[in-house]
Amino acid sequence: MQLTLPRLPLLANLAGYQASWLRNDVSAGLAIAAVGLPSAIAYPAIAGLPPETGLYASITPLVAYALFGPSGRLIVGPDAATMTVLAAVLTTVYAVPGVTADRVAVAALLALAVGALCLIARAVRLGVLATFLSRPILIGFFAGISLSILIGQIDRVTGIDIEADGLIAPVFELVGKVGSIHWPSLLLAAVSFALLQAARIMQTRIPGPVLVVALAVLLSALFDFEGHGIKVVGDIPRGLPSLTLPPVSGLPVQALLLGAGAIFLVSFGSGIIGARSFGAKGGYLVDPNRELEGFGAANIAAGLFGTFPVTASDSRTAVNFSVGGRSQIASIVAAAALMTVLLFLGDVLRILPIPTLGAVLVATALSLIDVSALKEIWRISRIEFVFALIAMSGPISFGVLEGVVTAIAATLVYVLHKTMFPRDALLGRLVGHDGFYKLHRNPAARPVPGLTVFMVQGSLLFFNTDYVRERLRAVTDALPADTKWFVMDASAIAQIDSSAAAMLDEVHDDLGRRGIALAIAELHFEAREILERAGVIAKIGPNMIFEDLDDALDAFEKSAAETAAQ
Repeated sequence: MQLTLPRLPLLANLAGYQASWLRNDVSAGLAIAAVGLPSAIAYPAIAGLPPETGLYASITPLVAYALFGPSGRLIVGPDAATMTVLAAVLTTVYAVPGVTADRVAVAALLALAVGALCLIARAVRLGVLATFLSRPILIGFFAGISLSILIGQIDRVTGIDIEADGLIAPVFELVGKVGSIHWPSLLLAAVSFALLQAARIMQTRIPGPVLVVALAVLLSALFDFEGHGIKVVGDIPRGLPSLTLPPVSGLPVQALLLGAGAIFLVSFGSGIIGARSFGAKGGYLVDPNRELEGFGAANIAAGLFGTFPVTASDSRTAVNFSVGGRSQIASIVAAAALMTVLLFLGDVLRILPIPTLGAVLVATALSLIDVSALKEIWRISRIEFVFALIAMSGPISFGVLEGVVTAIAATLVYVLHKTMFPRDALLGRLVGHDGFYKLHRNPAARPVPGLTVFMVQGSLLFFNTDYVRERLRAVTDALPADTKWFVMDASAIAQIDSSAAAMLDEVHDDLGRRGIALAIAELHFEAREILERAGVIAKIGPNMIFEDLDDALDAFEKSAAETAAQ
């Protein structure tokens, strides 16, 4: 027997690779590194981590995803929303008395935990979690996170130490300390932000963050910003990240696991939405379960090399597409370019002004507020817009970590709302047409004399049985006096539980007391098994369970004819 070793996804993705693509991949990799550098240095500040961790997060996870990720063109890296949730998790961890572990080590441990959760979710095929946080709720949640990021930049762009937490208190503290604003820092941040917006509007060939960071470094060298009181990044350790296992002793395991779960949900939810968007653009399918493998590998690599959790990066992936990258060779080239930066350009990055990084984060935060998407949700569904606002209010009102819980709760409420009140309809016939039609949608349709056909459009489960029972009672109370059969169209009832079985038992008894027979048509296999085990099928009678409505109609007409002949 021949032993076949599993092939790395990278090798599968490179099957049929053409030499002519290498030039595009190299160009895309350099562009990814250039665009990713400003955010790589800026994002760690959100979670209170040193800037080199952002560079590490832009190197080893890229290589890991290139090796194990299924997509040939998706780029992973630091993400503003994930960093904001990480910041909240770190705050929770360090609020536990006695925790003194290094902040970077805790972030790396969380990355390992997130990676493990990805792989566990992959093993049990929980890629369906990608759709657990709906698009409206994610849009609202990211808008709330963006406001948290904006508030977090007050001290970086003004030079004032802000001690208050929340959304409103820091603004009041800023007003009270307005006399302490370091105006050169604020001016530099304002100019940097204006240049970022100008580059975006003019769609310059050089990405705005790259242009602004390069200009800020140049001006800092020429005019000694640090000597004028403008804070700079400071020393960045030279050399590549080393392989280490973060320590676990002395850390609150429960807080770490809950925090890792929150980071996992947000990072995977936002990452898979980005992956699907670019998959649609690139004309390839995205399998959420396989993406869990890639995200898991990327986060484990991040944890082992001393950095924080990562996910799909929209900006870097967009650059990859725009430059024409064809494979994960672009990720490897980007990682190599950033390693070169770490080895040889530390002195250059040292004088990068903090206010400029604050302006980059402000621009990033504003980009997370998708006003057009919110308008579209308002136009399409008012209730979904309400849930988007609920998700938005979570990070603003309760804090980012609590906001994750709020977003999940909003999702559950939304799902329950959709399923608690299933729609229903009475069905009838159209002269000259086969089949049955909804009476309220087809004015020409007429009920069959003596036969009532009632359709429930949704599963019957414990939380909606009372509502469905009331609807059935309202319908049966209004039945014509000559009604002999009441047929439930179960074609849209995917699931039935024991509570629903008991409810149908009651309906059968109520109808029986009035001399009306209950029949069920188009019952799904699993739902039928539940009713059989509950004894409902035996009580109704197997001869009153029909494959389709036409069979039920034929049986009714035959029964009516036999009754008339007697």
